[in-house]
Amino acid sequence: MLDIKDIRENAEAIKTRLATRGGDAHTLIDEVLVSDESRRKIETEKQVLQSERNTASKNIGALMAQGKKDEAETAKAAVKEIGDRIKELDTQSDEVTSQLNHLLMTIPNVPYADCPVGKDEDDNPEVRIWGDKPAIDDALDHVQLAEKHGLIDFEAAAKISGSGFAMYRGKGAKLERALINFLLDIQTEEHGYTEVNVPHIIRRYCMEGTGQLPKFEDDMYGIEDNEMFLAPTAEVPVTNLMRDTIYAESDLPIKMTAHTPCFRREAGSAGRDNKGIIRMHQFDKIELVQAVLPETSMQVLEELTGHAEAALQKLGLHYRTIELCTGDIGFSSLKTYDIEVWAPGQGKYLEVSSCSNFGDYQARRMKLRYKDADGKNQFCHTLNGSGTALPRLYVALIEQNQQPDGSIKIPEALVPYFGAEDIS
Repeated sequence: MLDIKDIRENAEAIKTRLATRGGDAHTLIDEVLVSDESRRKIETEKQVLQSERNTASKNIGALMAQGKKDEAETAKAAVKEIGDRIKELDTQSDEVTSQLNHLLMTIPNVPYADCPVGKDEDDNPEVRIWGDKPAIDDALDHVQLAEKHGLIDFEAAAKISGSGFAMYRGKGAKLERALINFLLDIQTEEHGYTEVNVPHIIRRYCMEGTGQLPKFEDDMYGIEDNEMFLAPTAEVPVTNLMRDTIYAESDLPIKMTAHTPCFRREAGSAGRDNKGIIRMHQFDKIELVQAVLPETSMQVLEELTGHAEAALQKLGLHYRTIELCTGDIGFSSLKTYDIEVWAPGQGKYLEVSSCSNFGDYQARRMKLRYKDADGKNQFCHTLNGSGTALPRLYVALIEQNQQPDGSIKIPEALVPYFGAEDIS
């Protein structure tokens, strides 16, 4: 969440920047300021009354010692009245503080100063492109390839779970497993991430910590009266491993990677990229998470994005990297790059990774801090990126590597994991 002190001191600048996201998030700043002012007035009145009560309480003893019983009783009544008022103010303070916290939780992060201003994905500038589009005549899409080689059974998945799910079979299942191991090994062996295996059911406050709640609750699979949730991404459990922690400055950066299934309702996405496995309710993903010193986070974002791109380069897949504009950037993000891989069977690019710097937005929610050289507690900066999501990577891999004879070539870097050079 945003720093309330920063909002007080820079309200207009924050509102101006939030307005570039679109919507009415910037108007919430005025509501925050009103609630904050009410809370501060209540706290000021409480402090005055507490001081008066302390003085009056001391005076009661003196009056009793002087034998002024009636005056002492009057003073006692006044102290009780002050105490009753303080209780009322405590209740008011709790209500206003709760309202203030709710407002702060619903305000998105302020886009970074150099984040391109735009309305939607059409305004996202291309940063770089890698490789060449493969020249494939009459390219089959991944559904046709999967049916041809018996890789994915959509009907079997629909029997047990409905639409939006897939059941990988035989070489199809082995290919997904090979990709998972390949992606984890790159990040742990080449880029210095520590692999973690985390729970897939997560407490509500953890979802709030990384910014999925309260705004995106409709997209989540909630259980236990929505006090627990199926993980929508490994970002949530992995980042929350560091919540309520104060690290030494020398402990940073902390780099973790994890493979998890991800569960999303995809509310409101009907008709969008729903063919095959492009948009799923359950899918696998490799996540990269870092907690770093604030002054290094923008450089780390460039490095982390490169870590995700490295996997695509080793697989020889043509892709492009774009920067998200203010109107398309994620709720909690300060600055984001998306990596999109070419899928010739679809005739378009598909997002396989989103790499973001959240600044101290998540850390402030989770109380993730470090002790600086002066011994003061400071909020870390958090980053994460997909390294990468499996379904769309799977789509691009089999579509880009389809051969004229109908077989699918396995990239050289993946052969040791898959155990064969092709699927035929």
